[in-house]
Amino acid sequence: MNHLLKAMGFWIWGLVAIGLSLSLVSVNYRALLLFNQLGEPAAPAASKFVSTQSIPSSGAGVKSAAQQNPSSPASLRPAISGGQFISRSIARQMTAAQAALQTSRWEEALGHLDAADEVSHVTQFDKKTIDEFRGFAHIKLNRLKEAQVEYTRALATGEFSPAESQRITHMLFQLSAGNQDYATALTYGRQMQALGTASSEDLGVVAQILYLQKDCSQSVLWADKAVASARESGEAPKENWYQFKLQCASDAADNAAMASVLMDLVRLTNKTSYWNTLLRIWRQDEHDDHNLLMIYRVMFTTHSMSGASDYIEMAQLLSDAKLPGEGLAIVDSAISSGLISDQSIRERAVRLRDSLQAHVEVDKADISSGQVEREAAQSPAGDLSIALGQLYYGFGNFQDAITTITQGLQKGDARRALDAYVYLALSQAAIGNAEGAKETLGQIKNAPGVTRRMVDLWQLYADAWIGNIAGLPTVSDKSIQ
Repeated sequence: MNHLLKAMGFWIWGLVAIGLSLSLVSVNYRALLLFNQLGEPAAPAASKFVSTQSIPSSGAGVKSAAQQNPSSPASLRPAISGGQFISRSIARQMTAAQAALQTSRWEEALGHLDAADEVSHVTQFDKKTIDEFRGFAHIKLNRLKEAQVEYTRALATGEFSPAESQRITHMLFQLSAGNQDYATALTYGRQMQALGTASSEDLGVVAQILYLQKDCSQSVLWADKAVASARESGEAPKENWYQFKLQCASDAADNAAMASVLMDLVRLTNKTSYWNTLLRIWRQDEHDDHNLLMIYRVMFTTHSMSGASDYIEMAQLLSDAKLPGEGLAIVDSAISSGLISDQSIRERAVRLRDSLQAHVEVDKADISSGQVEREAAQSPAGDLSIALGQLYYGFGNFQDAITTITQGLQKGDARRALDAYVYLALSQAAIGNAEGAKETLGQIKNAPGVTRRMVDLWQLYADAWIGNIAGLPTVSDKSIQ
């Protein structure tokens, strides 16, 4: 099935793995603004600098010289939390660094921070503060690898509070992922997941990294974690999380797994490309002509027919099923759309159209005589009414189809219950009764002898497509391409 995914464009993943990572893990300063929500300041604030004669063990009741005289340069020191202050020996450099950061002079700020770092006998808290400020400046300069190094050193000092440590860990997770330092990113991602601090987006990034490392089993596991987390939060899962699973299933040539993921993608996005690939997987594995025709019906109504051969094969199956009106509409769609360029295929289509037209005239004459309707009404079983309803649908008489098929179902003992539910639902949808159509398709699971694939096919159609009544093609719509 790899050729199917290549037609959808998924084959490019192996060629642009790094580009994918950068596109999903936005690691520039704009992306890192999300840390404002987690407590990251836009810049080191002036209120962090206070003047004291000694380092207090608690900040309670301390009134800073900066609050009394914000312009005073003497003995200013940044206070972060818990009453901790940087050493007096680097106050001058830190004051200058702060002023540079607040006026977007990033390189100048780094110079002052480097000077502070060269002072001997600084504390771990001093080192943490220098490294954190320096990491911030590197982010502003879009030097993300350097920023990762600085924040890693700052975190290693152990001077952050638990809440601050979570924030910095989250930042380092995104920085390392964007810097293609995948081993480090995975370490942080697993740590956050174990602590319960990872968002669904974080879990999705881990899934992506594992995919890029060709660890499909773990990528699928983490993609499922991301999906579950999003749903628990009341959010819609991301399309790309399922795409990792889809590509892994394709790499393993696992059609069943591909179909399962494609069903999720159809429900999530309702994109024709996913419909097309799913239905072609099912079509390839289907060996019953009756069920194959059902797959073609969904291909047609979801705009998933991609070539003249699809239309011709569907029309031929409809002819074999003695449904010439529907078959004629399908082959007319192929001819009028200009899809048929090959002369031999066009000749075949014209011959098929002529044959179907002849059968249509016969069926119309029989219906006009009233004989078919009388036989259906007199039959104790419902199959004749259902068959008549299918003919009405093919001729575009949707209300007559609804009435007649409903009568056939009410008689019971219908061997063609699957056909009855499908054509009744399609007719209801054609006149704009979406809710009635969905309810009808929900009954398919009760049809005698119905397969799991047919239940899944029509339930998916009801869930993902049938509500879009305005875009629903019918067999009487000759403009469908």
